[in-house]
Amino acid sequence: MAPFRIGTRKSAMALAQTEEIARRLRASVPGLDVEIVKFDTTGDIDQTGKLLPHGGKGGAFVAQIRAAVISGELQAAMHSLKDMPGNEDTPALVIGATLSRDPPGDVLVLRPGLAVEALRDSRGKGFKIGTNAVRRAAYARRLFPDVEVIHFRGAADTRVRKLDHGDKQRLPDGGAVGPADALIMARSGLERVGLADRIAYEFPIAQMLPAVGQGIVAVECASADWNTRRLLAHIDDVNAHACADAEREVLWVLNGHCNSPIAGFAEIHGAEMSLRASVLDLSGGTILEAARSGPADRPRELGRAVAFELLAKGAADIIERSRPV
Repeated sequence: MAPFRIGTRKSAMALAQTEEIARRLRASVPGLDVEIVKFDTTGDIDQTGKLLPHGGKGGAFVAQIRAAVISGELQAAMHSLKDMPGNEDTPALVIGATLSRDPPGDVLVLRPGLAVEALRDSRGKGFKIGTNAVRRAAYARRLFPDVEVIHFRGAADTRVRKLDHGDKQRLPDGGAVGPADALIMARSGLERVGLADRIAYEFPIAQMLPAVGQGIVAVECASADWNTRRLLAHIDDVNAHACADAEREVLWVLNGHCNSPIAGFAEIHGAEMSLRASVLDLSGGTILEAARSGPADRPRELGRAVAFELLAKGAADIIERSRPV
């Protein structure tokens, strides 16, 4: 019997996520031979530039592995859901499973010797916060009005190492920025690489709404491959999958691109789902928010309702202004 081949990035976090998928598949289907295929994606090779020239996160981290699934080289692909574009259709592929959601929030990591009180008390004056995410950058500028947000790239463990060593972030033009005083990162990513002890402050969800899909691991497969879809159904977390559907519907309706500071977070309580979403301008000075609740078994309907409320408040203009020229 041919092995079940699942593709993933080579980063420590991606490999940890994929090993968890493999473990669950083997437990669900005894005797299943799962082979992990590692990819050097464009976003992993280029550790200096912005992701936009590579087609955003989708082009940088997802496209190559997706192509291998479509060609039949792989049965499935592991993605962090927040890296998957939500404003475009990929008819040949489907999310066959999502794992249970890891902690979805964002956290602050500080360079050694720096206390969070110093950053808070100064409103960020004189401090450099590193991130590559436009959403985190917009929230950082909103929460710390005097902070300087700098472009900062790399896998989770690489970013922390650069922070600790006082390394500057190299830029494609040969220049550099930094070093950073602090980083804003996903809690789940730090936990995956064993660096949760570096968390200096955890932003409450109400203070910094997560990226759509943050904390959710998605397993993608060919939509016509029903054998793989049946296999992945064994490890699918239906609640996480429903939350993913609601949040990604917001992106779809808003036509949010990779340079749009858009956030969304859904939760299920019994038979009801709550969904909050926001759209910010790049400066963080303007924020539009919407929140609704509805039946948990109709997630896309709830996502559309929240997205239409944001559009009624003027979200389309903010998104268009952030679109690269």
